[in-house]
Amino acid sequence: MSRLFYHENPETLSLETDIIKAEPGRLMLAESPFFPGGGGQLPDKGLIRWNGGEATVTGFEPYGGRIWILLADAVELSGRVQAVADPDFRQMMRELHTDTHLLNAFVYQQFNGALVTGVQMNPDGTARMDFDLPDADNERLRALDGPINDAIRQDLAVGDSYMPMDDAIDEPGLIRTRSVAPPPTSDGKIRIVEIAGLDRQACGGTHLASTGHSRLVRVLKIDNKGRHNRRVKIGLVGLAPGT
Repeated sequence: MSRLFYHENPETLSLETDIIKAEPGRLMLAESPFFPGGGGQLPDKGLIRWNGGEATVTGFEPYGGRIWILLADAVELSGRVQAVADPDFRQMMRELHTDTHLLNAFVYQQFNGALVTGVQMNPDGTARMDFDLPDADNERLRALDGPINDAIRQDLAVGDSYMPMDDAIDEPGLIRTRSVAPPPTSDGKIRIVEIAGLDRQACGGTHLASTGHSRLVRVLKIDNKGRHNRRVKIGLVGLAPGT
């Protein structure tokens, strides 16, 4: 099974690699450190450098099982380049994504297996998760930053593994979203992210190696979104507005 570079090498944010296809303002790489976005996680920011210049990465576009990397300049490159993901932005996204897993775990455990109906992480250090919670007590939801921060302080290991999609569907609690699941690998497996002793769920994003690498969080707001959905907004302490 071929694992994505940013899953196999989560600490490698800069590498030299070959261009396998190029057009003006876009290219495909043999290997890429960039997370292209998905599951509510924002895509990486970064640069492509070559002998004599560099260009800002402005986005990503799926194509034929690979990813076009879009550039700010209409250059058409060839040969080898250096791909560099922004470390500060990646770190913030990894913190937020790990913390949304913690939020998801405690909502699932304390509110009768409530499912996620939407996720969005933001560049200001906040994230929101929507849950199917028609009768939930908002004060109980606001209090979840207590156990979330306890889990951060415990510095629980975060790892991943792969299992056949059919097995993941059959195991209760692995797929937590109401309507979608992370895409399977080419051999029909799905990635499972585990927070040691606390939670296991399917996910295709990037995460911390352990919870203790995150800043603490605060629950910033609870919104009722229609008859069933509750939106929980969290923020990284010292970074997000209002923390």
